[in-house]
Amino acid sequence: MTNDLTLIIGANSEIAKAIASLVCDKAQLIVISRDVSFYQHQLFESAVCITVPDYSEASIVEVVSQMRGQMKDSAIRRVFVCHGVLHNDACFPERKLEDLSTDSFSQIMTSNAITPLLWLKHLVPLIHSKHSCKLTFFSARVGSIGDNHLGGWYSYRASKAALNMLLKSAAIELARRAKNVKLISFHPGTTQSPLSKPFAKNVPPAKLFTPHFVAEKLLEIVDNSSVDGKLSYVDWQGKNIPW
Repeated sequence: MTNDLTLIIGANSEIAKAIASLVCDKAQLIVISRDVSFYQHQLFESAVCITVPDYSEASIVEVVSQMRGQMKDSAIRRVFVCHGVLHNDACFPERKLEDLSTDSFSQIMTSNAITPLLWLKHLVPLIHSKHSCKLTFFSARVGSIGDNHLGGWYSYRASKAALNMLLKSAAIELARRAKNVKLISFHPGTTQSPLSKPFAKNVPPAKLFTPHFVAEKLLEIVDNSSVDGKLSYVDWQGKNIPW
């Protein structure tokens, strides 16, 4: 009998924690983060916790190798790549062209576009099987070129648009190489979290979501999605977002 695995990468985000809390009693759970202290709770006593020093490709390779040795008779059925950067001590969303810098752009692009694809690159051998596997990557509506009516946020917008393009190409390739794989690019909406905190005051209360609410909606989307060899770019309601 094959055990179903759920893999959460960037597991210290608020939405990641909510996903883990909802699925931990239904599937075997592997969580990966630089900080896994949240998962020391008894609720996650059966979860496999993997700590990474960083998200360099070398660290990703090491983690995937470690996972390979632990999977045994298990199959990865769901993957959630939750990490990303909107702001930190070194960068903040640009309001005008003069705010753009090479360093912050490179950091945002690496975190939000390149690193998620590196995870996919190294996970393919583990997810290619006779069992379906659905991978969700956290994108954003601001990554939509067609939906950009406000401008600004140059680095973040570009990184999410790049992520979508990279995932689109990967979906085309995997439709040939790994027909059991489904890719989802997901916009969670504005969620109560450190990532959105500086901007939450401008969001109507009805549109500021709890991590639990977003996690529930995402799990519904994943469960209802078909393995069709295509990339789905959807919001928390399951509605398609224009590219």
